[in-house]
Amino acid sequence: MEHNTDQALGVQPIGRLMGRYAVPCVISLLGGALYNIVDQLFIANADYLGSYGNAANAMVFPLTVIALAIAVMIGDGCCAFVSLCLGRGEPERAKESVGGSVTLALGSGLLLCGLYLALSRPLLAVFGGTVNPETFALSREYFFWIALGIPFYLFGQAINPVIRADGSPRFAMAATLVGAGCNIVLDPVFIFLFRWGMTGAAVATVLGQIATAGMAVWYLFHMRLVKPARGDLRPRRAVCQKTLTLGLTSFLSQISLVAAMAAINNMIRVYGALDPVFGQEQYAQIPMAVVGIVMKFFQIVISIVVGMAAGCIPIAGYNMGAGLPGRVKGLFTRLLLWEAAVGAAALVIVEVFPSQLIGLFGAANESVYYTQFACRAFRVYLCMIVLACVNKACFIFLQAMGKAAASTLLSMAREILFGVGFALTLPLLWGLDGVLYSMPVSDLLTFVLSVWVVLTTYRELSQAQRMAPRPSTV
Repeated sequence: MEHNTDQALGVQPIGRLMGRYAVPCVISLLGGALYNIVDQLFIANADYLGSYGNAANAMVFPLTVIALAIAVMIGDGCCAFVSLCLGRGEPERAKESVGGSVTLALGSGLLLCGLYLALSRPLLAVFGGTVNPETFALSREYFFWIALGIPFYLFGQAINPVIRADGSPRFAMAATLVGAGCNIVLDPVFIFLFRWGMTGAAVATVLGQIATAGMAVWYLFHMRLVKPARGDLRPRRAVCQKTLTLGLTSFLSQISLVAAMAAINNMIRVYGALDPVFGQEQYAQIPMAVVGIVMKFFQIVISIVVGMAAGCIPIAGYNMGAGLPGRVKGLFTRLLLWEAAVGAAALVIVEVFPSQLIGLFGAANESVYYTQFACRAFRVYLCMIVLACVNKACFIFLQAMGKAAASTLLSMAREILFGVGFALTLPLLWGLDGVLYSMPVSDLLTFVLSVWVVLTTYRELSQAQRMAPRPSTV
């Protein structure tokens, strides 16, 4: 556990702070991303599940993202609010935010679990569950157990940013890695040894989520900087409103992704049925399975990007609250450069090694159409991944600075206006290929907007630095 005080956020070199906060956050989010990608890897290589199981996993994935959206709204909002309060010297409001966030996370998880269990059939149908009967049956089996684990998943993901805000990014990382490690160990046991199929994959995931949630509960009783009392668990309207407002961008970026996935899955189902190959029942699940895999790879990359940006939230929030715009500007510059570098590395992988990537997901057990479509999907769908990484960093950093409105508008433009809009319209022109082109077109147009916002933000920070110059170590 870390021993530096929160004042170090205003004086230590920016590069050192990024290493201390961003690296553990990246590892933490990668661990979280491994929950689903590991399931899909083992499912794909189980000869009795294959692409049917992969397609079922892809249908359930958006429903887990809904839980994640609620979790990050609570957790990221609390993280940003606590950091701003610490920078301003307001520890009591920080404690009220943490206590209220714990209560909100518990209540939201239980409520969502009940809704999922009651509405499983129509929810799965919304995300393309009717592609064929076998895939739908597997998705229902998988979703039942995932729904039971939602309270643990939501709570663990919500408290993780709170732990980072309390100055313990390494513990936050460890909590996620322990859960991911449980899933990695149990998946092959349940799927291959016990042959529990989709139930085995889901149970392994839920047990890992319980482990992460358990560590989060332990930490709440051992907070370092912000130590809420029992009375702080009662949500204060004003504090919760500010906390959730700061987390709204995180929520919208995730929930709008769900809307985009619903549009994409249904367009795949509709236009796949019109394709001469994928219109055949034995191949009908392939496009959905493949796009699900491509999106999981994208999730791995975005976990790195979001981890770097989210890890900077306490640094940016504290320095904004403390009136140190020069340090905020330096942090933003470094972050954007690193995010672009991550995107460039990912671009090389998807353009040069797509067949090797899909080979990890059971291509040897599938038809040649599976590999051919996967290679095309990787290369087309992710061809603008560099811009996607920069866009995501911009959204989150603006949120950390307290610019919730600008961040929210950018995120909504990307995921709803462009993401859903092009997913629904481009297939009208190019069929199944139109689904693949919807991603890069959306990222390109969003990047144009992001550049304008970034330049405006730089001007504001430079002006603030001139008006109230303070010594800073950048």
